[in-house]
Amino acid sequence: MNHSIERPQHYARIGGALYLFIIVAAMFGESFVRGELIVSGNAAATADRIVGHEALFRSGLVAEMLTCVCDVTLALILYVLLRPVSQSIALLGAFFRLVFVAIYGVAKLFEIAALVVLTNKSLAGIPSEQVHALAYAALAVHTFGYGASLLFFGCGLTCVGYLIYRSGYLPRTLGALLLVAGVAYVLYSLTQMQAPGFAGQWLFPWLLLPGFVSELGLSLWLLVRGVDLPIWRECLRVGTSANDAQR
Repeated sequence: MNHSIERPQHYARIGGALYLFIIVAAMFGESFVRGELIVSGNAAATADRIVGHEALFRSGLVAEMLTCVCDVTLALILYVLLRPVSQSIALLGAFFRLVFVAIYGVAKLFEIAALVVLTNKSLAGIPSEQVHALAYAALAVHTFGYGASLLFFGCGLTCVGYLIYRSGYLPRTLGALLLVAGVAYVLYSLTQMQAPGFAGQWLFPWLLLPGFVSELGLSLWLLVRGVDLPIWRECLRVGTSANDAQR
C-alpha cells in the first residue's frame, strides 16, 4: 500500500518541522544578517560591515540555501496532504512553490557574488569605491529577485489556503489566513516591481505579517496536531473513486 495513504500524520509532522525551520532561517537571514549588515543607500558602509562580519553573512547564506532544500521537500508534502481535496490544485500549488524556489535560489547567487567581489584579492587593484558599488548593485539585484520570487510563492500559498479551507481535516481559519497571506505576498511583489520605494518604505514588513502569522500557525498545527485522519482518508477515498469513475 502507498505509504502516503498509510502515514499522512508522518508527512504532517515532517512538513511542520520543515516549515518551522524555514520560518526561523528566513527570519535569521532577513533580520539578523541583511537587516544588520546592509546599510540602505550606503555602499561603503555595507561593504565594511559584510567584510567585518563575513562569518555572519556566510551563515545567513547557508541558512537560506537550506530553506530552498526544505521548500522543495515541503512542496511534495503539502501536495500529498492536500491532494484529497483537489489533486490538480494541489499540484498547481506545488509547481508554484518550486518556481519560487528556483527564482529565490538564483537571487541568492547575487548575494554570493557580492561576497566574492568584496573578498576576492584579485580585485585589489580596482578602486574600492567601484568594488563597493558593484557589490551593492549585486545586493540590490538580490532584493528585486527575492521580491519577484514572492509572486509565485504567494500564488502557491493561495492554492494551499484554498485547499485547507475546503479540506475539513485542517482548520478553516488557517486556510482563510493563508489565503489572505497569499494575496498579500502577490501584492507586495507586484508593488515592489512597480514602485520599489513605496513597497520598501510603506509595505515592508507590514504586508508580509499575515504570512508570518498564518505560516507559523500551519507549521505548528502540522507539527503538533497533524490532520484529522478519518476525514482525510474519506476525502482521499471519495477523490480516488471519482477519478476511477472518470476513466
